[in-house]
Amino acid sequence: MSLMMDISAVVSLVNIGVLAILLATYGRIYKNTKATFTLGLMFFSAMLALHNVIAVYGYFAMAPLYADALLPYFVGVHIAELAGIGALLKVTMRPF
Repeated sequence: MSLMMDISAVVSLVNIGVLAILLATYGRIYKNTKATFTLGLMFFSAMLALHNVIAVYGYFAMAPLYADALLPYFVGVHIAELAGIGALLKVTMRPF
């Protein structure tokens, strides 16, 4: 497996961790408020986590099938996603 694919997998695993924190936080908020908007955030976080789990699995299971020219784009997508969910985590945790 190439270095770029390793980086993509690591960033995806970090994304899963951040999304797990968000999901647990939203679960706690929902428990206290019963706000339906929070259910939507929980669903959103769960689907993004699922996306990252599938991506990591795909990197390891189908590594030979990926063209090397695509790998920098995968890294960019996962880093952009990490930046977005990192900002969401910061905004979510700010009131606490």
